[in-house]
Amino acid sequence: MELKIYKDKNEVATAFSSYFADFVKDKDQVHVALSGGSTPKIVFDVLASKYGDEVDWSSIHFYWGDERCVPPDDSESNYKMTVDHLFSKIQIPKENIHRILGESDPNGEAMRYANLLEINLDRVEGVPQFDLVILGMGDDGHTASIFPHQIELWEAEDHCVVATHPESGQKRVSINGKVINTTKEVAFLVTGHGKAEKIEVITQKKEGFEKYPASLVNPASGNLLWFLDKDAASLI
Repeated sequence: MELKIYKDKNEVATAFSSYFADFVKDKDQVHVALSGGSTPKIVFDVLASKYGDEVDWSSIHFYWGDERCVPPDDSESNYKMTVDHLFSKIQIPKENIHRILGESDPNGEAMRYANLLEINLDRVEGVPQFDLVILGMGDDGHTASIFPHQIELWEAEDHCVVATHPESGQKRVSINGKVINTTKEVAFLVTGHGKAEKIEVITQKKEGFEKYPASLVNPASGNLLWFLDKDAASLI
């Protein structure tokens, strides 16, 4: 685990964008799972403005670690957010964008997306392997869409699962923990005071840390990066 701490969320976005551009450089094909949330939104803006003409976007295939079960033009759609802040501003082949169909039946879509990952990605012991998975973390310690009240989904047999938001009841399709931990490199993007307590518990392995899904992120590769701002890292 490597902790990278920056002044604010804008510095986090700048640093991560530089890291991303280096990560994909000179690779023939890269498979990346994206995250939703406020911090990735800023990252996508920086990537588009600073690296839009530098990165070979045709070599990158984009997926999502999770998606809300809403249409692709809904304001809550992670896909729509990525289109608005990144894809609409860069030259990327449509066939390189592999979205979760949030408008479809959740159970059927989880099966379809799991099958897509099996077809498109190399597999390690039967589990699809991304080159990079970008994760966020909620105030409750959830990551992707694996929430504490459904932490058993982390080890689900299926590569993709249907999760339920604990408050809204909204359905979401999410990759499971096995897929996350099979990834070659995992990067968390976490900012804000509201995340500080969970960041302390998880990164310092304090009592009860195991009940938070984000604490279960432990890629077999050993390549785990946390991009934090000072607010999120204020207790460590």
